[in-house]
Amino acid sequence: MASFSSTHCRSYSHSYSYSSSTNGGQNQRFAFSSSFPRLPVPAKAKVFLQSQRNSHQNAVLMQDGAVATKANPVEKETPLKKLKDELLSATSSDEWDEKAGFDINGNESTVSITVVGASGDLAKKKIFPALFALYYEDCLPKHFTIYGYARSKMTDAELRNMVSKTLTCRIDKRENCVEKMDQFLKRCFYHSGQYDSEENFSQLDKKLKEHEDGRVSNRLFYLSIPPNIFIDAVKCASLSASSGNGWTRVIVEKPFGRDSESSAALTKALKQYLDEDQIFRIDHYLGKELVENLSVLRFSNLIFEPLWSRQYIRNVQLIFSEDFGTEGRGGYFDHYGIIRDIMQNHLLQILALFAMETPVSLDAEDIRNEKVKVLRSMRPLQLEDVVIGQYKSHTKGGVTYPAYTDDKTVPKDSLTPTFAAAALFIDNARWDGVPFLMKAGKALHNKRAEIRVQFRHVPGHLYNRNFGTDIDRATNELVIRVQPDEAIYLKINNKVPGLGMRLDRSNLNLHYAARYSKEIPDAYERLLLDAIEGERRLFIRSDELDAAWSLFTPVLKELEEKKIIPEYYPYGSRGPVGAHYLAAKYNVRWGDLGVDQ
Repeated sequence: MASFSSTHCRSYSHSYSYSSSTNGGQNQRFAFSSSFPRLPVPAKAKVFLQSQRNSHQNAVLMQDGAVATKANPVEKETPLKKLKDELLSATSSDEWDEKAGFDINGNESTVSITVVGASGDLAKKKIFPALFALYYEDCLPKHFTIYGYARSKMTDAELRNMVSKTLTCRIDKRENCVEKMDQFLKRCFYHSGQYDSEENFSQLDKKLKEHEDGRVSNRLFYLSIPPNIFIDAVKCASLSASSGNGWTRVIVEKPFGRDSESSAALTKALKQYLDEDQIFRIDHYLGKELVENLSVLRFSNLIFEPLWSRQYIRNVQLIFSEDFGTEGRGGYFDHYGIIRDIMQNHLLQILALFAMETPVSLDAEDIRNEKVKVLRSMRPLQLEDVVIGQYKSHTKGGVTYPAYTDDKTVPKDSLTPTFAAAALFIDNARWDGVPFLMKAGKALHNKRAEIRVQFRHVPGHLYNRNFGTDIDRATNELVIRVQPDEAIYLKINNKVPGLGMRLDRSNLNLHYAARYSKEIPDAYERLLLDAIEGERRLFIRSDELDAAWSLFTPVLKELEEKKIIPEYYPYGSRGPVGAHYLAAKYNVRWGDLGVDQ
């Protein structure tokens, strides 16, 4: 039995076999092999394919040059044939043209990517390296140009020198690395201008047109700038530098406001110049490999889907921790705090993906519809279900670590939380009564992001005496470690070999580094490629954003109006004690604190 495979930068690889019952009760078993990229072959390519069949009777040459073995014809339509047909017809010829670098008339197109705020840390550390990785993997269109735009005075050569310092090649694929870097940097240019100057953006437009050279122009603007200048930049880009004959898209970085009101105002202002389908609100956590794998794990494995409800799940924990403080970002962070910075977006988005019902399809709108339903089913967060903390100075091993308020950009009397824990509930039939516990913090004892699913205790008391009094140690737990060292493991109970009856807790472990030799792409690579291709399922829709803010805005206002003092915890500790009391209130023990995490 062979498998689907492809040399294209984005492909689906599956192995399938199928058994069917025939007359006489015998089983007829067959397997098929095919190779296809993400995009099927359009009608105009079929003439070429037909000529290939004369010399390759048992093979089909696909768009990317890979060879697919033909399956033996089966008269009766089977579930396997139906699945194959759906996969191969997933994208129309017109869509293939657009993504392959043609418009619907067959004219060549080009993509111009403008990084607005190109001199900032995000652009240098994430955006340019992600774009190079896409180029290195042959994922970018044949014709593309990258422009950096910022207020800083800089030449093309200076931009290239700045960018080159952060570019790296895949660990598992380093051939032609220097050559590829040189080719990529030749596609990078710089234009200096103000973010609120239509004249400066008009000058950018002229430069872009020179590189587009009369082709159909598609333009992507990445706003790597503070939120207070989003609207000025969008206005100028829309009025003075948008595409005249292709698409124009804008990627907007969080934060998307501070509360429901400011978020709604930002959305309204953006929609003065852009349609909703032009706005790509990016949350880089949605581009992480293990987060994207959530729906695959759940909806393609029969062992999990029946268990994914209140009947079998006791609680769900979403945990985010960093082992460092604000370190120079104090001024920005103090305006938002950990709830706005992490919980309202990253963790809530993961929760919605985890808890949503089965979507009608994998179409972006179908998935986002289900996420919105989850968010609208949730109770607004109550103050009594929230614990906040702030790290204080701590000396360990002769090293003194600073307090949050020791940061020179932070007011000395700041009450901004650097830690928060919360209990949320989804009032629907699937999740009624199941606590979803979130925990996020800075300057903690380790760095991690994970989802922990604790299942209910086994009914009856058959092996209780073997576990002792701590029955929680016998609970099955599914752990999805998003970062670092990506893994999925299931904690089960097992008999220790020997003559006695001693039970042990073991892990069924899928460790990504051990299982897959390929380096996992950075989240920004996936999201940038999605934006170029017009794939929206990992970006946040405006009604989704509204529903998310409606959950957190009331408690955020209450915390600020009542000036709630955060519980202080030492730098490098496990966080405030209050988080444990909050979990105990719902008969939950944090899963990341045990000896066998």
